[in-house]
Amino acid sequence: MVYARIQNPLYMDTKKESNGILDQKPTHHDLKSEQPPSVSREKHKELVDANTLPKEEAVLTTAPDVPPRITRDHPVLLQVNLVTSTKMEKLNSQYKYEKWNFNGSIPGPFIRARVGDVVELSLTNRDESGNPHNIDCHAFLGPGGGSALTTAEEGQTKTGRFRLQFPGLYIYHCAAAPVPVHIANGMYGLMYVQPAEGDLPSVDHEYYVMQSEFYHEPPEVEDNGRPSSTVEFSYPNALREEPSVVVFNGHESALTTEKPLKAGVGESVRIFFGNAGPNLTSSFHVIGSTFKKVYRDSDVLSAPGQCVQTVGVPPGATTIVDMEMLVPGTYTLVDHAIFRLEKGAVGYLNVSGAPQPDIYEGTEPPAPCVGCKLHP
Repeated sequence: MVYARIQNPLYMDTKKESNGILDQKPTHHDLKSEQPPSVSREKHKELVDANTLPKEEAVLTTAPDVPPRITRDHPVLLQVNLVTSTKMEKLNSQYKYEKWNFNGSIPGPFIRARVGDVVELSLTNRDESGNPHNIDCHAFLGPGGGSALTTAEEGQTKTGRFRLQFPGLYIYHCAAAPVPVHIANGMYGLMYVQPAEGDLPSVDHEYYVMQSEFYHEPPEVEDNGRPSSTVEFSYPNALREEPSVVVFNGHESALTTEKPLKAGVGESVRIFFGNAGPNLTSSFHVIGSTFKKVYRDSDVLSAPGQCVQTVGVPPGATTIVDMEMLVPGTYTLVDHAIFRLEKGAVGYLNVSGAPQPDIYEGTEPPAPCVGCKLHP
């Protein structure tokens, strides 16, 4: 289905450069202040010309994997290539659904950058349905978060440059009209912007988890009298905020039977968590563990919260949580609006290692929980 299109004179062709969005580069002191740093013409003149920066191709990973941390101590022209398309994929154990995506996956690839980098983002639209697509990245400062500069019609590539000013974990998504439809169909991902000086403490494992909802109509009845195995998007259900499916990383079994998270006893785990929505607030919780550190709203400059059980993450927001895995077994990722587990919001973190009876022990062996999605 083709939806209403945006027409905007600020669209940028790949052969042109965007100068208006290369603004100020904040100092580390500015980043720690309560108010955003003010910009003077003198400070603007101090910026390094983006064309003189060394070029670097961004390492992009598919969930739940995260790119390695950046160790360089200087900014670069970070080249990010995103491609939009559609794909009929599994939604849950019953149905397939035509999902809209970046680089063939839902969520889109994880992008890692550094404060001071200039992101040169090229968006190629290979969606054969005729819908335009673009990028609104919450880390990009300027009208539309880059969407007006990157809107590409079918077969086009559009490019924009965006200087990263502030650290944190940011959502990016398509913002072509109608915006809710593009997000609801799978067009979102995460970008982590490291501070210019020092990053979060190292951990043994870093993972990428994103929650979202899908809204579909009842399946059509086929000629044989059976319901179809494919379903289509339901705009009325989305307006009523009544999701058919709530999932981690794009479909029901993404973090259970397909790619569960893994760690060992005594190892530390960090989860970069985002909520694409488009409607529901997540109450993110890992059954059997406590978040040793929580970087609320992905504020990586302030002291983290400590010993937190559940974190609220509204649509369009993120959090970063650290855990130390003390006991072997399966830990379950959930939205603690717990009926959502029946709609698919379940993931597993499998921890291997020797039993730890000084921490966790019963008088009898663990009893199986037959048919339980929380305690496999």
